[in-house]
Amino acid sequence: METMNAPLLEMRNIKKDFFGNQVLTDINLTLNEGEVLGLVGENGAGKSTLMKILFGMGVIRDTGGFEGEILMNGEPVRFNTPFDALAAGIGMVHQEFSLIPGFTATENILLNREPKKTNVISQIFGDRLNTLDVPEMKLRSDAAIEKMGVRIDSSMVINQMPVGHKQFTEIARELSKDHLKLLILDEPTAVLTEKEAGALLDSIRAMSKRGIAVIFITHRLHEILSVCSKVMIMRDGYIVEEVKPEETSIPEITRCMVGRNVDESPTVATEKADVDRDVIMSIRKLWVDMPGELVRNVNLDVLEGEILGIGGLAGQGKLGIPNGIMGLYEAGGTVTLKGKNVPLNSPRQCLDSSISFVSEDRRGVGLLLDETLEWNIAFPAMQIQDKFLKRYLGGLIKWRDEKAIHAVTKKYIDELMIRCTSTKQKAKELSGGNQQKVCLAKAFAMEPTFLFVSEPTRGIDVGAKALVLEALKRLNREKGVTIVMISSELEELRSTCDRIAIVSGGKVAGILPASSSSEDFGMLMVSQVR
Repeated sequence: METMNAPLLEMRNIKKDFFGNQVLTDINLTLNEGEVLGLVGENGAGKSTLMKILFGMGVIRDTGGFEGEILMNGEPVRFNTPFDALAAGIGMVHQEFSLIPGFTATENILLNREPKKTNVISQIFGDRLNTLDVPEMKLRSDAAIEKMGVRIDSSMVINQMPVGHKQFTEIARELSKDHLKLLILDEPTAVLTEKEAGALLDSIRAMSKRGIAVIFITHRLHEILSVCSKVMIMRDGYIVEEVKPEETSIPEITRCMVGRNVDESPTVATEKADVDRDVIMSIRKLWVDMPGELVRNVNLDVLEGEILGIGGLAGQGKLGIPNGIMGLYEAGGTVTLKGKNVPLNSPRQCLDSSISFVSEDRRGVGLLLDETLEWNIAFPAMQIQDKFLKRYLGGLIKWRDEKAIHAVTKKYIDELMIRCTSTKQKAKELSGGNQQKVCLAKAFAMEPTFLFVSEPTRGIDVGAKALVLEALKRLNREKGVTIVMISSELEELRSTCDRIAIVSGGKVAGILPASSSSEDFGMLMVSQVR
């Protein structure tokens, strides 16, 4: 029985600890129909854990549950599984996609809720022999896509889609559910272009008008201010502030999030003294066959000891370049490092050439999620370079040097301020931003001469961003590592790199010093070189 005028959702006195590490303390949250709540905080502040509790995720149950209570429409509820939460009208779009790659958008949107048609055989032998009502499926999925106000092809197979369209497919799946009352969006715009992000914010406003409440987690604070009816700021497992967007500002939110002043104004990187630098890597006529990325004729010279930025709009080819060179997707053309040919389509030979890669896909490519931080950080260097091994009988027997492994892991935990309980904690138990730092530590431990780092700060907060970018600058400055950094955020490139190449239409449209104006870079982004 619903209580009159009760809020749609209340979370009272929520507490949670993981393995003795207190991650949430006394959280209270109220949400009414059609309200849009912006939930912000540094990585590891507890945002995702709070949402996992609300959505009945197994990881909460498997780690001893939680304290406190959840009420919907004034009635206590306890979600033991996500199915319980879905039945109560709560939908969730996670940071990492949960789509079936070989299925179309329509099949994913209506998975397990497909409209069926009876036929003569099913009338005799039972409804298990009903057939799918394909035209009705298309109508329903198109209607859900239309609710978002974004154009995506409902018949396209997921693994052929650009990453932004996958994100919209996830959201359309939730919107296709008739009884949706509350939608949780965890970093939904991290993979979207500016235009797509704008369209998503419009669809959040439309959901709100239809009475659907939204919990919106993002590090893009300007989005929070433009779309939310209230902002809740978390720090170290506490709610430190709840405020209306019109009564706060980005610097104010940032201060509350990190408990210190963070200068958000981008300082353009100071250009290094103009010395004659040799070309360390030369890329000619590179093409890469990577879904959602256009790389068809890239010519680029990287100078020794520089940090070169690669920017450009989504899908124009910037992410395809490192993925192709490192052999993750089929590629052609020629790449040389210090005058020697780097064989394409051969990841091992790239790594043997002392080239390392921090992928934008930290869960799919970057981490061994079920392994410890020690194993994640030390394993590639151990496997490829024979580091962290003790040798016996003149090298006939090799054994793991546990002391050295522990020492290198501890070094990077301290240096990158990775929030964890110990070096033995599993990678999957860390927040997204801390997982990103582990990916960097793994590359640093290999002590490469050349490093590709792709979207190093995607989906991580202001404080962690500054730390990650500083770590890259330090690696370049102190160890002389040449770095190529690919990022969707131009200001981030301008504050970190020496030169920035803009990729448009699968080619390099131009290269400018980092001190060039945003307008000049913008012109290159839309130039569509022939």
